[in-house]
Amino acid sequence: MPETIGSNVARIPVNGRDLSIFDVHLVARRRVPVHVPSSCVAAMKRSRAVVDKMLAEDRVVYGITTGFGFMKDRKIEHHEVAALQRNLVMSHAAGVGVPFSTPIVRAMMLLRINALVKGFSGIRPEVVELLTEMLNRGVHPVIPCQGSVGASGDLAPLSHLALVLIGMGKAEYRGMVLSGADALEAAELKPIELAAKEGLALVNGTQAMGALGCLALEQARNLAKVADIACAATVEALLGSQAPFQSAVHLLRPHVGQMASARNLTRLVAGSEMMQSHKDCGQVQDGYSLRCAPQVHGATRDALTFARGVFQIEINSVTDNPLIFADREDAISAGHFHGQPLALPLDFLAIAISELANISERRVERMVNPALSNGLPTFLTTKPGLNSGLMVAQYTAAALVSENKVHAHPASVDSIPTSAGQEDHVSMGTTAGRKLGVVLENAMNVLAIELMCAAQGIDLRPKMAPGKGVAAAHRFVRTVVPYLDDDRVLSDDIRRLRETIEDGSLVAAVEEAVGPLE
Repeated sequence: MPETIGSNVARIPVNGRDLSIFDVHLVARRRVPVHVPSSCVAAMKRSRAVVDKMLAEDRVVYGITTGFGFMKDRKIEHHEVAALQRNLVMSHAAGVGVPFSTPIVRAMMLLRINALVKGFSGIRPEVVELLTEMLNRGVHPVIPCQGSVGASGDLAPLSHLALVLIGMGKAEYRGMVLSGADALEAAELKPIELAAKEGLALVNGTQAMGALGCLALEQARNLAKVADIACAATVEALLGSQAPFQSAVHLLRPHVGQMASARNLTRLVAGSEMMQSHKDCGQVQDGYSLRCAPQVHGATRDALTFARGVFQIEINSVTDNPLIFADREDAISAGHFHGQPLALPLDFLAIAISELANISERRVERMVNPALSNGLPTFLTTKPGLNSGLMVAQYTAAALVSENKVHAHPASVDSIPTSAGQEDHVSMGTTAGRKLGVVLENAMNVLAIELMCAAQGIDLRPKMAPGKGVAAAHRFVRTVVPYLDDDRVLSDDIRRLRETIEDGSLVAAVEEAVGPLE
């Protein structure tokens, strides 16, 4: 977490040990500055001294005095060592596609710093200092999002990042895209010439997929709360029952996420006059999308917990190759750059978040379908025929969940050998992370549609108050999207609600009324 130093500016210490996923969020999205403690500078100097000694002794060490990948056996002459590192960065910057967003780039920069400061990469502290200053001053490399196979690290994305440090490539600075050299000059920074091992240290790692995963996890944690809020509002609109959410029920199958979701749902509908009004009605059971919501939402929550554990380890790990052990004066080639530990949970997250959207769309269908809505008017409009109401909002939700089924197909089951067969198994973890971003965006839109429909359904019931949490959600929705009397363009309504999900303001409004949700 941020600490106050010197000028009373809160800065997050980046020491390679205890960076949290929330810290990544703070630096990436809120632009909280960082600093590298002096103990880490000393560790980097120790590992750098080992690299310099290897050079002086003309030892054969991968990536320092040899080529890369398939060309591992090609000896590099002493006078060519610096050129080798520069050539590595230039040749590996082969990415294509639209650039990563600025938050993703900032997260990548932070995670690369955090891996390097551990002192196992043989990089000079001044290189890390330049990368840190770029992050703090807002010099953001332009990094194409496609080109990584997620095995020898995120080579192409990290090479585009590294280009700017040597005054090449492109960077965004204060809203303008400039050449790397011009961006550094505008920020009063100077490019650096890479020494032995340093190009490899900058480009070998899992920081693109790490950045994608960390930021997705922060969004998903909020989205899990939104799913419970939307579900509770739908239960009220459909005159459903809160009985399946009781703690006595869930203690018989005590999955952690399931019990948390059930507690949230119980709190959100507490004190509902709408539920009291139909306490003794003849409806025996609600549909699965209502009754089984804790089980479905809870399974997603448990998937998030698993993934957070994996990413928390990864972002405080060394993902370089070779590893420089200063105490042994040794370099060991290993496989910490391989993205498989991240690829699997990234794919798992896409599946888990897709399910939040899947069940949400089914609740939307129950509200707009007069055969399932327990008395609500067709498509939630009082003038069906003349008006279509929220009919096509459900179409959009259906389209999005269907699209998510495509993106939920795991990328990590694929592998294409690279580097002439030397790198013969790859993770495709960055592809998994990029797909996850699409799934998250679609899920936010689906939940926005559910909230819009639930608010309309509540308005169409007799004037009885919903539970305290649902009432707070309803009031908030109505500050963003007015009641639908006559047909209007719905696209902007969905977008505005989705934005309140993304920025956390919807959850904040509900939590102000009922306290923190789990």
